[in-house]
Amino acid sequence: MRIAIDAFGGDNAPDEVIKGAAEAVAEYKDRHIEVILTGDEAKIKERIAALGVSSEGITVENADGVIRIEDNPQDIRKAKANCSMGRAFGLVNEGKADAFVSAGSTAAIVVGGTVVAGRIKGVKRPSLVPIMPSISGQYLLLDGGANLECRPEMLLQFGVMGSIYMKELMGISNPRVGLLNIGAEEEKGRELEHGAYELLKNSGLNFIGNVEARDVPLGACDVIVTDGFTGNIYLKAVEGMGKFMKRALKETIFGGASKIGAVFAMGGIKKISKQMDYREVGGSPLLGSAKPVIKAHGSSDALAFKNAIRQANDFAEQDVIGKIAAALADYKGDTN
Repeated sequence: MRIAIDAFGGDNAPDEVIKGAAEAVAEYKDRHIEVILTGDEAKIKERIAALGVSSEGITVENADGVIRIEDNPQDIRKAKANCSMGRAFGLVNEGKADAFVSAGSTAAIVVGGTVVAGRIKGVKRPSLVPIMPSISGQYLLLDGGANLECRPEMLLQFGVMGSIYMKELMGISNPRVGLLNIGAEEEKGRELEHGAYELLKNSGLNFIGNVEARDVPLGACDVIVTDGFTGNIYLKAVEGMGKFMKRALKETIFGGASKIGAVFAMGGIKKISKQMDYREVGGSPLLGSAKPVIKAHGSSDALAFKNAIRQANDFAEQDVIGKIAAALADYKGDTN
């Protein structure tokens, strides 16, 4: 499996990208992963040598410049089509790579995954899908910020795509789908939620109804759907609360408790920290794109990139895109 990676996307590029790529190739030898790093070829090769990492299984594709957060994301189509991110998309589009990974501009990745890579037939809008921790394991949030305004049929498609991803890659045989809302009662919410509720209720999915935000991290569902505006606010609130809890635990345990008690508590703290660590997941898939696209966190380090590469490999290997396309083609719900 060949994974194209934007070597200059993210806060810690290119060093952490390079290290993560080398670790992935070495650790997942049985998966026969090959990595193609895109960007300034001379700079990448210089950093590989300086870092002392193995270049086995890694090739470099030269590219011109980087698309930055402040740039117009539409530039990825033409003006910056040959930048590090654009070239990575190009390799996937040309069939020279099987999947795409970048920690660069989210907006540019959404444009690239939608326009450059194309959409699965029938998909109205691809959805950025953060994989979130819960008491019972993990759940998917659709949409995490790609689509600020949505229609009910889009939320229905999010539920279909999220269910397939959960089943194929997360091993959940019959994923529970919830609709994020301000109350559990059917009549709660805006016109968007009312319309989405009716479509989801008659969809054949394992729809459990409206779910309040406070119940999602407690394992209420496996897939939670909402519009990208609401979803991004929810995502940032959960991330902030996670950081608060981690800091509060450390300050409480080490700020006055006995050293012996703190030592015994460390095991539990490390377990919780690992469960909440985005680096252990890798990144957020862009479901609905016609090619496997993984958006890594902007501050990703080598561990995060290694896991994003593994995630992209599994995404392509399990043919999740083909299964989503088949499900939407055969779907009996109203997706028009």
